[in-house]
Amino acid sequence: MNPQRYQRIQQVLKARQVDLTLCLEEVHKPNNVSAVIRTADATGVHKIHAVWPNAQMRTLSHTSAGARNWVEVDTHNCVTEAIGNLKAQGMQVLVTNLSDTAVDFREVDYTKPTAIVLGSEKTGISKTALDLADQDIMIPMLGMVQSLNVSVASAVILYEAQRQRQAAGMYDNLVSQLPKETIHRILFERGHPVLAKVAKRKGLPYPELDDQGQIIAEPSWWQEMQRG
Repeated sequence: MNPQRYQRIQQVLKARQVDLTLCLEEVHKPNNVSAVIRTADATGVHKIHAVWPNAQMRTLSHTSAGARNWVEVDTHNCVTEAIGNLKAQGMQVLVTNLSDTAVDFREVDYTKPTAIVLGSEKTGISKTALDLADQDIMIPMLGMVQSLNVSVASAVILYEAQRQRQAAGMYDNLVSQLPKETIHRILFERGHPVLAKVAKRKGLPYPELDDQGQIIAEPSWWQEMQRG
């Protein structure tokens, strides 16, 4: 790993927002999942959640290979489990929904810990998600169409969240909000992908990295890595 790439990864990790996330409720089209993950990465989101109740849908977590390397995806069997997990982290839970109680998405304070739930392409948000959420939000539309593609809606909302958080200086962290072990794992796996794959297959721990991203390892580690 060259020093420039190492520093770039460090810079990205410092800006990661651990208390801003999305939750996809049975979004099933791979191109939509891919686009959502790309936007999450672009706006500094570290992890998204997805309600995928069957094995076939869970294969979607491997879409968008490039961005997927940088955004973690936690899967859940049901929306009750997912929202319970998010609320346990102290997040306000918002759902996208066109209703009399929905507020303009720009009126929300996204500097608070926030999770945004987006419904499936076919049926939208579920009644269960609506009942569990703290607030439903809407994107005002002036045309004949009453809804946006789920990936477009996620981008519109996340960039409003980014705008508010950037104005509040929440991307200007000197130290990453991520746990040290997570930072080390990401730096090693993204900086030394081939060695990381071998180490994982052999059950070996990732060794330390110096301030240039180069591996600091005992000779015994290298010997284990080289064994067939």
